[in-house]
Amino acid sequence: MTAFETCRDATPPTDSGHRFDAARRWEASLNLGFASRQNVTRLVRARHRGPLRVQRPFYPEGAMGACHVYLLHPPGGLVSGDALSIDVGVEAGAHALLTTPAASKLYRADSQGVAAHQQVRLRVEEGASLEWLPQETIAFNGARGEQATTLALAGSARCLGWEVLALGRPASELPYVSGRIDQRFRLTRDGKPLWIERQPLDPSHPRFLGRWGQGGATVQATLWAVGLPDEPEAVEALRVALGASTRWAVTVRHGVLLVRYLGQECREAWGLCEDAWRVLRPRLLDLEAHAPRIWRT
Repeated sequence: MTAFETCRDATPPTDSGHRFDAARRWEASLNLGFASRQNVTRLVRARHRGPLRVQRPFYPEGAMGACHVYLLHPPGGLVSGDALSIDVGVEAGAHALLTTPAASKLYRADSQGVAAHQQVRLRVEEGASLEWLPQETIAFNGARGEQATTLALAGSARCLGWEVLALGRPASELPYVSGRIDQRFRLTRDGKPLWIERQPLDPSHPRFLGRWGQGGATVQATLWAVGLPDEPEAVEALRVALGASTRWAVTVRHGVLLVRYLGQECREAWGLCEDAWRVLRPRLLDLEAHAPRIWRT
C-alpha cells in the first residue's frame, strides 16, 4: 500500500497527502545484478527508487577479484513508515561483496507505533559467490521494526554474511526498554529450506531477560557461511582463532555454518564477525580476507 492509498480500518490522509497511521508507507528500493564478463565481475544492473543508491564498483583485490559495492542510504536510518527493499542477484561465475559505509539506525517509533520495514533478498546462482557484510544496526529505545532476509542459493553457490544488531544506546544511558523488533531469516538451496528462523525482540517479554532466551544481552550477531568444503575443519579453526567464550558459539546444520554472539559490546560483536570472516573466507572462497576500505574511515 502506498502513502496515498486507503484501507478499511485506516484514517484518510491529510490534505497534504500524508497519513499518520499503520497504513503509512514511504518506500525506497534497490535492485542490483552482478555478472561475469571475461572473468571480471561487473555490476550490470543498478535500479533504485528513493534514497537508496550505490557508489561505483571497486576492485581492491584486482580486476579478477570480488566486485566491492557500498550500499548508501543517505538518511542514515529508518523512521516509522519507512520501507526499504534490497534485491541482489549474482549470476553464474560472478563474485560480489556488499557492505555499508556506516551503521544503520532504527529510530524510536512515532506516537502511533508505526513500524519500519526492511526486506533483503539475495539470490546467488550456480558457481557464484556473495559476501553480505553490512555494518551494524542500532535500534533506539522505542523502535519498532520488521527485518526480513531471504537467501536463495542455486547448485554450488557460496555465500558468507552476517547481521549485527545493537539494542539501545547504553553509552548514552538510553537502554532498550520499550519497542519491538521482528527478525526473519530464510535460506534455501535449489528451493529446499536449509535455515528458517524468526526472532521477536520485545523487552517486555520474559524471553528478553530469561537465561533461556536473550538473557538481557543488548548486542547480538549471526554469521553464516554456506558451501564450505570441510565444515568440521572450519569449526575447529574458528574455535582456535576466536578463543573460548560464553558469548559466542558455532554450529553446522544442513550445510549452513552459523556463528552466534550474545553480549553487551557492539565492537566485540563486530570484531568477532570480522575475525570469523578472515578465518572462513580462504576456506570458502580460496581468497584471503581483504577488508573494504570504508570500514577504516
